[in-house]
Amino acid sequence: MDAKTKRRIVTENGDTTGEDLVLATLIGNGDDLGPIVRHAFETGRPEALLHQLKSVVRKKEAEIEELCKTHYEEFILAVDELRGVLVDAEELKSDLSSDNYRLQEVGSALLIKLEELLESYAIKKNVTGAIKMGKICVQVLDLCVKCNNHITDGQFYPALKTIDLIEKNYLQIIPVKALKMVIEKTIPVIKTHIEKKVTSQFNEWLVHVRSSAKDIGQTAIGRAASARQRDEEMLDRQRKAEEQNLSGFGDFSFTLEVEDIDEDSVLKFDLTPLYRAYHIHTCLGIPSQFREYYYRNRLLQLTSDLQISSVQPFVESYQTFLAQIAGYFIVEDRVLRTAGGLLLPDQLETMWETAVAKITSVLEEQFSHMDSATHLLLVKDYVTLLGATLRQYGYEVGPVLEVLDKSQDKYHELLLEECRQQITTVLTNDTYEQMLMKKDTDYENNVLLFHLQSSDIMPAFPYIAPFSSMVPDACRIVRSFIKGSVDYLSYGMHANYFDVLRKYLDKLLIDVLNEVILNTITGGSIGVSQAMQIAANITFLERACDYFLRHAAQLCGIPVRSVQKPQATLMAKVVLKTSRDAAYITLLSLVNTKLDEFMALTENINWTTEDTSQNGNEYMNEVIIYLDTLMSTAQQILPLDALYKVGSGALEHISNSIVSAFLSDSVKRFNANAVAIINHDLKKLEDFSDEKFHITGLSEINPEGSFRRCLVEARQLINLLISSQPENFMNPVIREKNYNALDYKKVASICEKFKDSPDGIFGSLSSRNTKQSSRKKSMDMLKRRLKDFN
Repeated sequence: MDAKTKRRIVTENGDTTGEDLVLATLIGNGDDLGPIVRHAFETGRPEALLHQLKSVVRKKEAEIEELCKTHYEEFILAVDELRGVLVDAEELKSDLSSDNYRLQEVGSALLIKLEELLESYAIKKNVTGAIKMGKICVQVLDLCVKCNNHITDGQFYPALKTIDLIEKNYLQIIPVKALKMVIEKTIPVIKTHIEKKVTSQFNEWLVHVRSSAKDIGQTAIGRAASARQRDEEMLDRQRKAEEQNLSGFGDFSFTLEVEDIDEDSVLKFDLTPLYRAYHIHTCLGIPSQFREYYYRNRLLQLTSDLQISSVQPFVESYQTFLAQIAGYFIVEDRVLRTAGGLLLPDQLETMWETAVAKITSVLEEQFSHMDSATHLLLVKDYVTLLGATLRQYGYEVGPVLEVLDKSQDKYHELLLEECRQQITTVLTNDTYEQMLMKKDTDYENNVLLFHLQSSDIMPAFPYIAPFSSMVPDACRIVRSFIKGSVDYLSYGMHANYFDVLRKYLDKLLIDVLNEVILNTITGGSIGVSQAMQIAANITFLERACDYFLRHAAQLCGIPVRSVQKPQATLMAKVVLKTSRDAAYITLLSLVNTKLDEFMALTENINWTTEDTSQNGNEYMNEVIIYLDTLMSTAQQILPLDALYKVGSGALEHISNSIVSAFLSDSVKRFNANAVAIINHDLKKLEDFSDEKFHITGLSEINPEGSFRRCLVEARQLINLLISSQPENFMNPVIREKNYNALDYKKVASICEKFKDSPDGIFGSLSSRNTKQSSRKKSMDMLKRRLKDFN
């Protein structure tokens, strides 16, 4: 058997190829034969593979058979043991079967209970899930009901918070699909509804805040006006204290009054709808949309507010116009500070620039059409109050105030024209009579108020002032002009406007007051008394210039001592002095004209009279009476230097008239009698002149002067004509001493007319005395020598 086996193995081994070894190795290792089988079929050699597999099988069977032959005894023992185990197994199986039967009998009831328990657990789980789902649905529905109630009550923010809670915590876990779909569809609708409702409420607020802007602006401007009034009262008290201090009064104590003003308590306006609308839109996730909506609508409102009424005059509507703008920007300032970014600073700046451009345009146009200084001042005051109000809120009001500065010339032109009309009326209605004051209040209001007094002693009443009513009336007009000018120039771009005010004050005094006075003087409709009173009035107006300057400085807040310097005086003072001289010239011209009427020497004098009486001519008495009245009146109202001008001017004119009479072509000849009579007239006039020079007090201030000197030319001419040796005129020493005021040509012409013999039949007899003969010879000698000299 072993031999057969060995032969078979050898034979088989001899048939074995390399592939059989590979296949045997794979099978021995337990590898997958799939790839080999697939390869055999793909190459078309399945039979070879099958043959190889059979060879492997035979080989394995031989190995098993060999193994069994080697261990067959152990195998038999194992089989025996296995059979014993089989018997034991059968017995165990029988025991297990009986135990199983008994277990089945006992466990069947338990299985029933177990199934019931599992079913109960399943039911419990379903019920628990249903309860949980129900709770979620109930909570969601409760939130929906709450949201509806909030919307019904107008509480949109809680409604949005409820919706947000539903979206974040419940929407994704709602177990009922239908409910979930309904809620998902309803939430956008609710948000849209809330947005529309909030926008509607905001639109109502827009209408309300625009209608309230005027009241807000008026209240704020009223506050600014009150603050300005308090400041002005304080400055007024300071000015009075300064004046009293300069006057040498005692010490003063000052108290600081502080008044706390709660802005919100005064400017009450509700921004709650705006805050709510912005907050709601923020919650809706569209804050930028609302910001744009707000800015666009407020800009439209501003554009509308900046349109002035075409029906109502600007002087009636400017307060409403400016108060509306003030209220608008006060609201916008509050929005900028409190609305949390709703309005951007750049946006507000754009709004303000738009408003400033329109305001300046409107003011420039309206100012150009105004013809009343009062109207322009009213608008200016309100504009400055607008500027003061909005400056407190940080707005740049400079461009608006610059319009006022540009219009100051227009305002002062109107104010000057009004003053011109008032001053013209005052001068037209003036009686040019000295002003009568019956009580001390009249004196205070017309003299002390304008510092026109010449003494600090209160006069006795009734008091006759040296000026007419025109002076205090004109001073009041100038004072009101200063006040009006200060009212316009104050609170503008420039804090120090005193120099500007002084320029306009000079313009009023020079171009208006002085011009009207000059027109009155040169108009030809005034007499001597009027001219004299005007000259006196100008003197007091010139004195009042210092008061005007001090008053202007006080109103401007400038220390009075700074304008009391000589170089700080008004130019008008010099101009008025020139006008006063013009008034004196006019006065002298009128006086001279009146004197010419009285004298008319060529008609009133008989130049060839035979009468040798020394009574003089009647006209001289009238002249002296007139001069006495003139000088007495002038003494009352004119200063002494002006009095001297009037007196000397009149007397010089009389002297010139006497000389001119001798030179007149109508006087062909004259004799010694006529000269003697004129000499008598001249002596009376000289005596009157000396008396007046002493009575008027001129001798005290000018001891070396006299009125007699004004008659020197006439006196020297008469002295020459009555001289016994007139030829001494040609002696330089004597001429310089006694005849220095006479002119050669005039003397020559007059001497040619002098005939020292009266007309008549007995003229030759009256001229035969020796003295007359020698004087005639001397006169003839003078005539010849003057003729040779010429």
